[in-house]
Amino acid sequence: MERTALKEWSVVVDALARGAVIALVRKGGIREQRAGFVVRHDRFLLYPTYFHENSAGLAPRLLPELHALPAPPAPGTVHVTHVADVSRVWQVDALDALRLIESEHPLAWPAVESRFHYRGTPGVQVVALRVARLRAPAQVRELPRYRGCVSWVELSEDVDVAGAVPVVADAEFGRRLQAIDQHLTAGSSPEPRASHRTASS
Repeated sequence: MERTALKEWSVVVDALARGAVIALVRKGGIREQRAGFVVRHDRFLLYPTYFHENSAGLAPRLLPELHALPAPPAPGTVHVTHVADVSRVWQVDALDALRLIESEHPLAWPAVESRFHYRGTPGVQVVALRVARLRAPAQVRELPRYRGCVSWVELSEDVDVAGAVPVVADAEFGRRLQAIDQHLTAGSSPEPRASHRTASS
């Protein structure tokens, strides 16, 4: 069972769910701690949001998906379909290194630059995720405390993640993870995480 969830644009959740990307570039939300975004959990549900979702921040290749997504669920409901395990985290302090991994994250380059320089403190975190599809989608009641610009929420109800199926095969995921690591190692401070753990473990 899992209750911890990471809020992310619905189009980004969709890209992760399809295996189109395996990494996120994060800095922090308005209500994050002073230091910015922190990866607090090794496993979490993906909580799709529509707040602040806009085409300007998305990689051009994802723009068609933004307009093709299903309509949002009924107000007061969160549709949870995937769980993610953190495979690796890099604190990246060299902007140019992020150019080398553009195919593995969902942001447009101006959005990457903006996050990198946000609050006058250069740097971002790149988080590699092993995403798995739940055996059955969960309809979670949205509470007022889930709303707003905050990354992490603790749901009021459990979601069953047993038997979730990874969306990217082991060999492919390992290859892509290794490529990201090679590109970022020179410009980052790695924070190793357990890799290749399936969502059912």
